[in-house]
Amino acid sequence: MSSDTFTPKKQDDTGSNWKDPKRYLWLLSPALPVIGLAALSAYAIAPKRLRALAWTGPALFHGVLPVLDHFIGEDKSNPPASAVNALENDKYYGRIVKAFIPAQYAVTFLGAWLASRKHTPLSDYVGLTMTVGVMNGVGINTAHELGHKHDSTDRFLAMLSLVPTGYTHFVVEHNFGHHKRVATPEDPASSRLGESFWQFLPRTVIGGFKSSVQIETERLKRKGKGFWCLENTLLQGWAMSAGFFGLTTAVCGPRAIPFLLAQGAYGASMLEVVNYIEHYGLKREQLPTGKYVRTEPQHSWNSNHIVTNLFLYQLQRHSDHHAHPTRSFQALRHFENAPQLPSGYAAMILPAYIPKLWFSLMDKRVIDHYQGDLSKLNLHPSAKEAIYAKYHYIEPSKSKTVDEKNSPALVGVAA
Repeated sequence: MSSDTFTPKKQDDTGSNWKDPKRYLWLLSPALPVIGLAALSAYAIAPKRLRALAWTGPALFHGVLPVLDHFIGEDKSNPPASAVNALENDKYYGRIVKAFIPAQYAVTFLGAWLASRKHTPLSDYVGLTMTVGVMNGVGINTAHELGHKHDSTDRFLAMLSLVPTGYTHFVVEHNFGHHKRVATPEDPASSRLGESFWQFLPRTVIGGFKSSVQIETERLKRKGKGFWCLENTLLQGWAMSAGFFGLTTAVCGPRAIPFLLAQGAYGASMLEVVNYIEHYGLKREQLPTGKYVRTEPQHSWNSNHIVTNLFLYQLQRHSDHHAHPTRSFQALRHFENAPQLPSGYAAMILPAYIPKLWFSLMDKRVIDHYQGDLSKLNLHPSAKEAIYAKYHYIEPSKSKTVDEKNSPALVGVAA
């Protein structure tokens, strides 16, 4: 399909009179770590009576948000074209994103202190770890929004929000690796049809890390510098994470070390499961030159479920984001013909952990998106044969060969 097919849903242009109806609802994004901070503060006061609050993060993200998404539903409206420039230049939205970071650090420190207390039960320790991990996993989304800006302060804050997970290489790999290779077999952050999340996870973690090192090495080489220099963005990020982990351990004690490592790993896994969801099975067409067509809305899964979009800076309008990476979250648009997820990210994460459930939910959607032409999919190599057999698909070249073998004229010639 051409890019003209993928046009945004039209919105009545009301000119300067239009106002963002969700202007204050976007405050739910930085409210997430504030909710976590309030819950852990209450737990700190009465840990025996309020033990359930240690599990606030996973309960909220895997329970409350999917339910709210289901009942509140979708919002497919777009801002009018005349309002986009004002939206982009309204500093209010940028302040909302940056407001996440102080609360993110506060809930991380508090979680580390609570987990480090001698009498904290193991189950509470796990709950605290997952709660803080959820907050810092969403913090990676904060980094995602800020990292696409050109302002140096925004880029520094993007790095700062990645420090608690130790996933600071994301700021390099995502902008200069993933966006270049998205929806291709070469991209470690684009999942393939027939590939489970557990197969995808090591591939994306290892591949993304290697890619970031290669990208930064090449950038520094162009400047006549080696990898081991002060200008290395990766070394800067790793040093910031080491300093944060060291300071937190010095304050909270050695029991904070496994907590910090585990919450960071869980937070990073939240990012990677969302990566798994965002481009599953989708592939950009490869030209005869070997290059891929320009990234368009049809190369990302989209979702307009309101609640999760409010909490995630409208990350779920991923189709517009990849087609226009510098567009700010408040101005992202819904495209009528972009592939749509059955629900929001919050509801899709748990199914993504269960391969059979995920495949049953998504494989047919991917195939329908390509109108049954399995040759256009980003297929997992080891699953290709089984998927072709399941959907009774024969590659055009093989189909031609079969037809030729069965042709009476050719049989006669062969005789």
